[in-house]
Amino acid sequence: MRFLFKTSYQQDIRLFRDWTDAAWYGLLAAIVLLLPAVIHPYYVLETGLVFIYAICGVSLMVLVGFTGLVSLGHAAFLGIGAYAHGYMLSQGFPWVASAALAVLITTACGLVVGLPALRMTGIYLAIATLAFAVIIQEVFNRWTSVTKGFDGLPVDMPVIFWVPFGKIDFYYLCLFFLVLALWLTRNLLRAPTGRAWIAIRDSEIAAQSMGVNLAIYKSIAFAYSAGLMGLAGVLFAHYVSRIAPDTFDILLSIQFLLLVIVGGLGSLHGAIFGAIFVVLLPPFIKILRDEIQVAGAVGRTISDFLGKPGVEAGIFGLILVLVILLEPLGMYGRWLKTRVFFSAFPMYKRATFRRQKTYMRSERLR
Repeated sequence: MRFLFKTSYQQDIRLFRDWTDAAWYGLLAAIVLLLPAVIHPYYVLETGLVFIYAICGVSLMVLVGFTGLVSLGHAAFLGIGAYAHGYMLSQGFPWVASAALAVLITTACGLVVGLPALRMTGIYLAIATLAFAVIIQEVFNRWTSVTKGFDGLPVDMPVIFWVPFGKIDFYYLCLFFLVLALWLTRNLLRAPTGRAWIAIRDSEIAAQSMGVNLAIYKSIAFAYSAGLMGLAGVLFAHYVSRIAPDTFDILLSIQFLLLVIVGGLGSLHGAIFGAIFVVLLPPFIKILRDEIQVAGAVGRTISDFLGKPGVEAGIFGLILVLVILLEPLGMYGRWLKTRVFFSAFPMYKRATFRRQKTYMRSERLR
């Protein structure tokens, strides 16, 4: 068993817990950098999609996992970033300027949407963000001079500083922006801003009594979250190559919420785990459907059922309910439990991660 002794207050805000963690992350970075050399180009592009969804997960994790504000309309921010970037590219903007402006536009939209969060929480805020997503999707449908409607807005692979990018180059571009998003978010969480977000999540009354300005920090959380989602939209536009309004529907927002809950709320690692799960689940369902189709009449019946519209959304919802009931800490929580089990074996106690009902005194004022 390895014990970590703290000898200074700086250890609580280090980027890495110790040199062992830094070495493991270095090994992971080497594997990710060398991965395109050993896998098929198709899987290279799919891994790029995992990176894009991981940025979306980090975006929503800031809002839901660290600030405690539930959003059911984050797919709208993804669409705003994608459409803004695609339209500006079609008007001749350079890639860097187009991406930066798309992020700024999405950040401004997030700031506007965050204004209702100052007076609403819980289910009411979720309904407000859902209404925003419906409005934005209707704008995508009808503003054909910009979005091209259901014909779709074509977006080619990026050309940055006159250098055309292929699939492998796009993989590294997505990886770069994912690392940048994780680094920025990790530093924000170590700063007073992140600590204020966590205080708001735990208890708004207690945070306000300690001098945290709820309006300012909630607005910052919404703006930053929307900006990250806009960055993911920039990359997503290149991945799909043709943007259509029906892509950014309520199902996509639910997938993002599923991503952070299944991955593990309140953890940046959970955003990565959740992205891997959400991206790989649909191909797994398709492979399973093809495999059991040849297993007789019963297999064909199950395969036909899995191929019906809405079944995939139902599976996502079922998994979400099961995770909430059986493993509320998500995939990252399960990994932590496994690691603690092997590090403490044979003295591991089953009650180590048992949830307890604790209430803050400030919550009694509600």
